[in-house]
Amino acid sequence: MSTASTRLPEGRYGRSSDERADRKLRIAASVLGAALLALVGYFAYHYVAQNEISAQVITFQASDDTVKVHLEVHKDAGASGYCTVRSQAGDGAEVGRADFRFSGPDTRIDKVVTLRTTARGTTAELLGCHAD
Repeated sequence: MSTASTRLPEGRYGRSSDERADRKLRIAASVLGAALLALVGYFAYHYVAQNEISAQVITFQASDDTVKVHLEVHKDAGASGYCTVRSQAGDGAEVGRADFRFSGPDTRIDKVVTLRTTARGTTAELLGCHAD
């Protein structure tokens, strides 16, 4: 006696359900990947192109109750905004934080600002700049 084959003849009854499921998963993964790529691109553009003010700390000098911070600010002409600076003590505790405003037609500003502290600060850290 011969045994009957349980496999269907190839190409006779269309695709199997596994092949259809695989195709749907590939399409869904492609759509989600494109959406994620578009979202990352939007946030990258917003962060880079829309940021009108940037700065960096050049030097700082600490005393018992103040920290003098030399900031170099780059901004669009006519843009106004502020930069946040903080200082920490040797043990890592924050001893001072302040916002310093920048406005006017200049695109590059070198300014020494004074940050008042509650104890001797050992650092001067620029937390960020924001346009109005």
